[in-house]
Order: sequence, then C-alpha cells, then structure tokens
Amino acid sequence: MDQEIKCAVIGTGYVGLVTGACLADLGYHVICLDRDEGKLESLRNGKVEIFEAELEPMIVRNMKNGSLSFSADIKSAVSDSFYIFITVDTPSDETGRADITNVEEAARRIAPGVNSYKIIVNKSTVPVGSTNRVMRIIEESEPEYPEFDVVSNPEFLREGTAVFDFMNPTRIVIGSDSEKAIMHMTELYRPINAPLLITDPISAEMIKYASNAFLATKISYINAIANLCEYIGADVREVSLGMGYDGRIGFEFLKPGPGFGGSCFPKDTRALLAIATDYGYNFDLLKGTLEVNRRQRERMVEKLERMLGKLEEVKIAALGLSFKANTSDVRESPAIEIVRMLRDRKANVSAYDPKAMDNARKQLEGIEFADNPYLAARDADALVILTEWDEFKWLDYPRIAELMKRPIILDTRNLLDPQVLRKEGFTYEGVGR
Repeated sequence: MDQEIKCAVIGTGYVGLVTGACLADLGYHVICLDRDEGKLESLRNGKVEIFEAELEPMIVRNMKNGSLSFSADIKSAVSDSFYIFITVDTPSDETGRADITNVEEAARRIAPGVNSYKIIVNKSTVPVGSTNRVMRIIEESEPEYPEFDVVSNPEFLREGTAVFDFMNPTRIVIGSDSEKAIMHMTELYRPINAPLLITDPISAEMIKYASNAFLATKISYINAIANLCEYIGADVREVSLGMGYDGRIGFEFLKPGPGFGGSCFPKDTRALLAIATDYGYNFDLLKGTLEVNRRQRERMVEKLERMLGKLEEVKIAALGLSFKANTSDVRESPAIEIVRMLRDRKANVSAYDPKAMDNARKQLEGIEFADNPYLAARDADALVILTEWDEFKWLDYPRIAELMKRPIILDTRNLLDPQVLRKEGFTYEGVGR
C-alpha cells in the first residue's frame, strides 16, 4: 500500500485515539480531529486523558515521526485525506435507542471537504441503515459532490486491551456494496493478519450489536447461575470451569460478578432491543439479560446489608470504581452504581481506584476518596471489592484486618482466596461460592 495514504479520524475518544494511533503505527499518515481545543493541545503535548495500555507511548512515538497529528479543521483534513473515519460517540437516548446525532453532525462537517473520491468509514456503533443515512446527509449537504463511498467497519475493541485488539483482531468486518470501496479497504488492512468478512452495510451494523448483546447475555447467564449456586451450595467457579472446557461455550465472559457495564454492552444491548421493538419483534431474551444485570447490582448491596445487619451509618471501604480493571472508564460502571445505592441507604463510603478516581469524582457525591486501599479500609465495617484490579490480590490483608472496625469482605469479583482470608479472621463472601 502507498505509504503516503492519508487518513482522517473524527473523534478522539477511545475508538478514535486507538484507531488513529494504530493506523499511524502501520505507516499511514493520520490526522485526528476534535472540536475541543484544550483536549487537542493536551494530545499534542503527549498527554492522553484516558488510561489505555500502550496507547500513550504509541501516540507520542508517531507524533515524533510525523505520522500522527491533531487538528480541529475537519474540512482541510477531509480534503487532504483518502480515508475518513467516523468514531464519534452514539449514546443511548431516553428510550434506549442509539442517538446518532454526533454521527449525523460528523457527516455534515465531512461534506464540504469531499473534493475527490473518498471512502468514509463508519466505526461508530450505529443502528441498521445508518451507513445509507450518512451517505444521504453528505449528498444533501453538497449538491455537487464528487464520487465517494460510505463503508460500515465496526470496531471490536476491549477497553484495557484496545491497542492489542486493533493490531490483532479476531476478524475485520467491512460492510459495503461498492467493489471499489471494498478493494481499497482490503488494501488498508493488508498489514493486519486477520480474517476479512465482506458483507452488506446492514449486516455489518448488525454484527456489532449482535456480538455485544450476545456477550452481555453470557455474563447475565453466568450471574444467574452464580445466584442459583448460592441457593444450592455449588461453587460457580467449578461450574464455569466445567462449562468453559466445552469448546462450544468457551471460558470467556463466564466470570460472575456485579454485572456488566462500560460504554458498549449496556448501550448496545438496549439499542438492539429497541431495534427489535421498532420492527415488531418481542425480544424477551434481551429483556431478561438487562433485568438480570440490573438486579445483580441490587443483590450485591443486599449481601452487604445481610452481612452487616444494617447499612445506615456504617462505613464501607469500596475498592474499585472503573467498570473493569485496566481502564479508567466509569461509564455505566457497576461499582459506581453500587456505591450510589450504598449512599442511598445512608452508608458512609470511602473509595479507592488505581486509575479511575478523577472520573469517579465527576459522578459521585457524598463519599470519601482515599489515596490508597489502606486509608479506605481504616475503621471500615466492611470492605467490598468492586473491580478486579490485580493489585487488590496482593494487598496486606492482615494489616487491613487490623485497620478495619470489623473484618468483613464482600468480594463481588471472586478475586481473593476465601480460605486464606478466613484464616486471617475475615468474614468472607463472594458471588456464587
């Protein structure tokens, strides 16, 4: 592929920054675009607001070699680029449907820069039919437009391993009815060794929703099994291990906990349910997935209340605030929701997270933020592990027992060894154990 090929990436969130940095690392010239000049200036100085393994050094490295830059001038960047990636957010609206306002606005801002053949690549998660919607917006915004194609190219990035996932994907999905666009997209991704699935735009859009909703369903299923295990006296770890060895099931997403969260699974499951509703299909399975997830968070609070006798005026040390380990993202985090529930029941909460403290402060009021786990645990009536950070495995738990008022642990991630903790004098409870 011509090393002078230029790409414009609209949006500098998780998907945009990872996409831009990785394309630059493949040898292409990339310009990432955003309206926020303060954010752009931070990025130009090599400061990345989100925590994502390998991302910051990759951005700095590619800025230094001239492959990656940042700008607010979309028209100029689009005019000078061949591939234009849309990576803006598509949050849920009040009905659960995906709000594609940001995608539509990006399309309108792209239109004036379409001065020659371009490929507009939609990586944002969008409802079926959005590829055609973007095409119509550009056509309507610029009556005399040159030839261009719009391609659906959904991302399957996991926060915490997003850079690795981009460079080592399980598959690359390209949704287009244009042979010309398919040829160019195939060339773009040639340096990456992965199965390439060529399909129509609507199927490509559906693949993303179907994948995320399936994984969300798998999590809710194992949480329901964990709850049943508690009633009958089984150990969900052994159950999930026995299930996972079946190649038809696999081990991934069979870890029980406080429910799924983050920027994708809740939003995409709600959006797929809304799509089904719009087309007259009663998708009861997805309704159950979402209900089990909602109820799982309540169960964690009820566990604590049962262990303590009451929650009012007791002190809870909460370890972990991000929706999962190895990210600073607190969007729809089960940990955040559980802390809110504890506060609603008038518990006093002291919280700590290795990377998500700043983001959590924007969402939580009325709690104490501790500088380390030991300060959080001081004089606590119970300690609850809400995120599976590795560092929580290796804490000095005898010291924590001495610091706490009552040595009680609720491990919502099954991160710790119950036998070891009970020998140290803790009252321990996990999920499904």
